[in-house]
Amino acid sequence: MENREPLQGHPAPRKEHWDEIGFQIHRLHILCKRLVDQQAFQDMAEKPTKTQTWVMGYLYENRNRDVFQRDIQEQFGVRRSTVTGILQLMEKNGWITRQSVGEDARLKKIQLTPQAVELHERVGECIRKTEEQLSQGLSPEEKQEFFRLCGKIRDNAESAMK
Repeated sequence: MENREPLQGHPAPRKEHWDEIGFQIHRLHILCKRLVDQQAFQDMAEKPTKTQTWVMGYLYENRNRDVFQRDIQEQFGVRRSTVTGILQLMEKNGWITRQSVGEDARLKKIQLTPQAVELHERVGECIRKTEEQLSQGLSPEEKQEFFRLCGKIRDNAESAMK
């Protein structure tokens, strides 16, 4: 393997881990996340968490309908108190608004702010750029082989969990 430098902020792995599939997947995950974060959030004082970006994505994809806290709870399979904390922080950071609904003042629909829409779209563009960077120098056949191998590894992991 070529680059055996430890990732910044991480201890150097023991040499025997370099030939482990799980270690390489983890390393790639960290590098991909850093690439996207570096491009998408470089000018931001408050950066969204992974969960907050998932919620933004869900709200963005469902922006043409009313979305309520219970919808987010169901979508992500988390407790009400967890979603409450996520939404409170997102509201504080100016990424969502909560507006009462006429029929039931207790219900509050959740909407992305224009700032959050722009942020979500910027993240999407950064993911596309990262995909291009990761694919550089790979032939279509190599990409297909990579996807085939990932599928086998994923199948192995899923069958081990049964």
